This record gives sequence, C-alpha cells and structure tokens, in this order.
Amino acid sequence: MAEQEPTTEQLAAIAAENQDDGSVLRYKPPAQKSLKEIEELDKDDESLRKYKEVLLGACNVTIDPNTPNVQVTRLTLMCATAPQPLILDLTGDLENFKKHPFVLKEGVEYKIKISFKVNKEIVSGLKYVQATFRKKIKIDTSDYMVGSYGPRDTEYEFLTPQEEAPKGMMARGTYNIKSLFTDDDQFKHLAWEWQLNIKKEWND
Repeated sequence: MAEQEPTTEQLAAIAAENQDDGSVLRYKPPAQKSLKEIEELDKDDESLRKYKEVLLGACNVTIDPNTPNVQVTRLTLMCATAPQPLILDLTGDLENFKKHPFVLKEGVEYKIKISFKVNKEIVSGLKYVQATFRKKIKIDTSDYMVGSYGPRDTEYEFLTPQEEAPKGMMARGTYNIKSLFTDDDQFKHLAWEWQLNIKKEWND
C-alpha cells in the first residue's frame, strides 16, 4: 500500500501543536572577557588561581589567527538499534548532506550528539538550534542551551535529551533539518542543513 503524504493543512496543524506558549526567558549575557584578562584577575590570590586552573584546564594549543575560536566537528544520531553509526562530518562538504539523508526507523528513541572544539577564548552561552521542515513547512523548532566553555586540546560533546522518532503512515517521509550552532553574541559558528528519512524499517 502506498504511503499517504500529509496535506498542507495537516502539516500546519502539526506545527501549531509543536509551538510553545511564546514565553521567552530574558537572559542578559555577562560582559565578555578574554582568557588573558581572566588569568590576570586576582592573580595574587593563590586559591583563586588554582581554582581557575581547574576550571579553565590546560590548553597548549598554538593559536593560529586563521583558526576559528569554535569548531563544530560532528553531528551524531545516537540510536542503540541503528544498524550502523549515523554520523555527519561537519568539517567537509556540508552541501553533500542534502543529497544523502539519514534513515531513521519510525518510533525509535535517539539523541543528537554535537562534537566541538574551543580553541582560543572562553565562549559564553553556546546554543544548538534545530528547525525541522516538511514540504517547506516548519513543523518544529528545538533550542538547546549547550553552555559556556574554555579552550582545551580535546573536543567537547553535547547530548540533547532523548527523543522519539515520529511513527505511523503519515509520519513517514523526508524531513529537511536546518541546524545552527550559535552563542550569546548571536555569532553563527556553523549553520548546516541535513535530511532525515523516517521509514517503517531500517532497510526499507
């Protein structure tokens, strides 16, 4: 039996159900300080100096002026029942993701993991924003607070809360997803698009 595509009206109804009540948390970010300024603050206070060493960690990266402060390296769909890893390498050709959608079995539970590096200065209020479209209609938006991070040699990882893939004949099909990694200053560290194909079985 052919799968039934949802109508425009049905997609609009799904989008309306996914909207929040419009309330916005008004958050004013603190004034940005460089890593050197933070290190110089209260440098004669031995206990505070040791605390900052623990908080900031040891970063021995040689700073290349052409290297961005934040590098988003991978997006991984974490699903225990997936037959193979679902990984987007965000250091390569981002346009390629539009041609090769992830396949996700309907109804499975999954999380999204974002891997990223901070190279030079502390970055405040990192956020991962994801908008989901079907037939060019936005049906959902998710906004995740990632947090504030200092530079270090190794990558950080952020996991979204567990979600359940939609299921049912109307839910099956291709979804276009627009992802954005940003911060308190509204600086776009990386924006990319990818596709998700919800199917009845992994190997359909």
